[in-house]
Amino acid sequence: MTPIRRKFLTRAALGGSVLGAPALVAAQAKTPFNWKMTSAYPKGAPFYMDGPGSATDLARRIKDMSDGRLNIQVFGAGELVPAFEGFDAVRAGTVEMNHANSYFWTGKTFAAQYFTAVPFGMNFQGMNGWFYDGGGIDLWNEVYEPFGMVAMPCGNTGVQMTGWFKKEIATVADFKGLKMRIPGLAGKVYAKLGVDVKVLPGGEIFPALERGVIDAAEFVGPFQDRRLGLHKAAKYYYTSGWHEPATVSELLINKAAWQKLPKDLQAIVSNAAAACNVISEGWCQKANADAMEDLIKNQKVIARPLPDAVIAALRQETEKVLAEAVAADPLTKKVHTSYMAFKAKYDRWSEVSEEAYHTKIRG
Repeated sequence: MTPIRRKFLTRAALGGSVLGAPALVAAQAKTPFNWKMTSAYPKGAPFYMDGPGSATDLARRIKDMSDGRLNIQVFGAGELVPAFEGFDAVRAGTVEMNHANSYFWTGKTFAAQYFTAVPFGMNFQGMNGWFYDGGGIDLWNEVYEPFGMVAMPCGNTGVQMTGWFKKEIATVADFKGLKMRIPGLAGKVYAKLGVDVKVLPGGEIFPALERGVIDAAEFVGPFQDRRLGLHKAAKYYYTSGWHEPATVSELLINKAAWQKLPKDLQAIVSNAAAACNVISEGWCQKANADAMEDLIKNQKVIARPLPDAVIAALRQETEKVLAEAVAADPLTKKVHTSYMAFKAKYDRWSEVSEEAYHTKIRG
């Protein structure tokens, strides 16, 4: 082969590789990703698995927005892994995503609970302010960094109800020896007051309450609670909602899988999750309003707030539980400090905005 011909062929090969590069990148960009997402809630559960802002709605939005480039198969609790094993499944890479609430992972890291709900903490508006503009999501990912995962909010119930009780709660003493289904920080607070705390998946609450395995139970709110039939097992429905003023759904993602997604697909997931965060809370307002009216008018439920003295005791114990957690773990202290600093600022604004409207204008 002559030197001239060798030079020509070399240039042609280089030219072909350069010209082919955009086509290769384009082909890779169109390669679909097929992921699995588990849930802590059973198949068909409203809000969590079905309906606006649910896990299945989130998966559909991601598929539509990505034009089919990211397909997520959704599994309810028990279909692929048990209800409370989604964290470990994502961590191990068995699945790429899990849809649940971060306070289920208290055994992994106490700080995770701040990203679901804090008793006497912030409401929906305040939580979103902290997440999106106050560094909350960055802290969330810092907490999960040692586990190789990232997370973001993807739903919110708004204010939840205190729960269902077979007997009236008149004083703090009525909590002593009470067997109650209650997760998260609230469970730790109740335990301080003598409650025998149980953590049960949603599908197990009604039979346990009906058979007397538990004496009281908290789940979500009027719509979800009525669907489980909790009003058929207990008639006292306390409405104070002290324990979960806004309960966040968590989209948990394996970090290695996340980093393999192109930037545009990462943006689609983030924006779809943010959309579901708002849409799900909006759905709850209508659904809960209708269900609460039915429970009181037609199901003869006794709905009332907890006595002031009981709420005061719960607040006092909450402060103790949080103080103990902060003292025990520097990362929890960091999250707590950020959360409470934002809450203080938000509370001052809320006093002259939301609270002023509710107390002075709405009537």
